[in-house]
Amino acid sequence: MPRYFLEVSYKGTRFNGFQIQQNANSIQAELQKVFEIIKRPVVMTGSSRTDSGVHAIQNYLHFDLEEDIQERMIYKLNAILPADIMIRSITPVKSEAHCRFDAVSREYKYYIYRKKNPFLNDRAYYFPYKIDIDSMEKAAGIIKKHTDFTSFSRRNTQVKTFECKIMSSQWEWKNDVLVYQVEGNRFLRGMVRALTATMLKVGRNKISITEFEEILNARNCTEASFGVPPHGLFLIAVNYMQDYFTKVQEY
Repeated sequence: MPRYFLEVSYKGTRFNGFQIQQNANSIQAELQKVFEIIKRPVVMTGSSRTDSGVHAIQNYLHFDLEEDIQERMIYKLNAILPADIMIRSITPVKSEAHCRFDAVSREYKYYIYRKKNPFLNDRAYYFPYKIDIDSMEKAAGIIKKHTDFTSFSRRNTQVKTFECKIMSSQWEWKNDVLVYQVEGNRFLRGMVRALTATMLKVGRNKISITEFEEILNARNCTEASFGVPPHGLFLIAVNYMQDYFTKVQEY
């Protein structure tokens, strides 16, 4: 049966996360609902789950459908979807293509602003305190040297391994907004927010660089901080091998 990759963007403020769940409003549920209205019921698989209130510039799902999908279909689906979800593309792929397992990395950014701004209050974390950016940048660099992130995963996370490979981890200023950027092959539940919150403790001199690395080595989630809100977090991109979509397209 033909398989399709669905590329989406969404503002997660009013949703209970990405993944479909009983008696809760989710991104996946909204997407499956409009397909049932316009086309027919489909079961979708997501590439990356985002938590309640987290946003995405790019995320993917895949589904199987024994019909061709025309370009006009994207317009029809977007017309019915709520304003905070947008379908960016629908790409036919080979039946064995998998949006989650074939992805080679995910990139997240966490946004922080320090001066009151009404246009950022639901898309960035207001943190009007003096912070040591140099120390936070050192902490961000240490993260790339580690692979076990048990300390930065929420309690009772059901995974086979807490191993993650981090390719990029850095802080930067962009238009008066402080941004933490991190790219890895996979992320654990709550991991990016926990890294951000704990590095903010470094920036506030609540803990030292040495203590930050000790938290990484402790493999104990009670040692880390998870105290930043979800609305500052964006899934920026889900990345695949170069020419991936050319190689997996159906002809």
